[in-house]
Amino acid sequence: MRLATVAHAAGTSAAVLQGDLWRALPAADLSALLATTSPARAADLAGEVLDGAVPVQPLPRPGKVICCGLNYADHITETGRDLPAYPTLFAKYADTLTGPGDDLVMPQGLQVDWEAELAVVVGTPLRHADRAAALDGIAGYTVANDISVRDWQYRTLQWFQGKTWDATTPVGPVIVTPDELDPAAGVDVICRINGQEVQRDTTRTLVFDAADLLAYISTFTVLRPGDLVLTGTPGGIGAARKPQWFLADGDVVETEIPGIGTLRNTLRLES
Repeated sequence: MRLATVAHAAGTSAAVLQGDLWRALPAADLSALLATTSPARAADLAGEVLDGAVPVQPLPRPGKVICCGLNYADHITETGRDLPAYPTLFAKYADTLTGPGDDLVMPQGLQVDWEAELAVVVGTPLRHADRAAALDGIAGYTVANDISVRDWQYRTLQWFQGKTWDATTPVGPVIVTPDELDPAAGVDVICRINGQEVQRDTTRTLVFDAADLLAYISTFTVLRPGDLVLTGTPGGIGAARKPQWFLADGDVVETEIPGIGTLRNTLRLES
C-alpha cells in the first residue's frame, strides 16, 4: 500500500493510492493520520478521488527525526573508520524536512553534499522494544536525502550544525507499507547528480537495519507514530571524492529507491 500527503485543489489531504487514483483519508496529512489511525486501516478508510493530487512532504510534523550515520560498510571505509559496535546517531528537526520536488534554497559559499537514504516511518509507540516489536511497529518506508553542509559539519566533532539547515532534507514522495517492501531482502538506494549516478548500494549491507535502529533508539527515548528514522547513506558522497565534489547552483539531485519512488530537488543558491 502506498500512502502520501497530497496537494489538490482544495488543499492537502492524507491519501492512499488505489490503482492510479489517490483517494482521500480522514486527515489533512499523514502526520495527523498516523497519530490516530493504524496505516493498516487506510484501505478501509479511503474516500473520494482527489483529482490532480500531487504528493508533497508526507510528514510535516514528526515529533522526532533521528538519523544514523556510518551505516553502510563501504561508506564507513571511505571515511577511514572501523565498523561501529553501536549506531552513530544525530537528530534533525521537522523544519529540516522538505518535499520530494522542492528546491533546496541555501546561501552561497557552502560545501553542500548529498546522502541518499532509506527512511523508516514509525507506526506504533515504541519504548524498550525488542527487535520483533520494533519490526511490528514500522508503518512503512520512504526516500530521503540527508543534504549536508560539510564545512559546517566538520567545524567540531559534533555534526549537528551541518545537518539541520532549514528545508534541506527532502522526503517522499510516498510511504510504502512493509507488506510491499522488505529492506532486509535488499532494496537499492541510488543518488544521481545532473543524471550522473554517484551512489548505489543495497540495504542488505546495512550494519544496523531498520528494526535494529528502532529497537536501539527506543531504549533511551520513546518513538511515536509519525516519527522518522533515517538509516544512513552508502558510499559515494562528494566530500570523500578526490578531488572533492560539492553541489553548485542549479544542480539537480535525484534520490531513488525502486519500489518507493524518486525525489528530484534542485539546489538554488541565494544571490
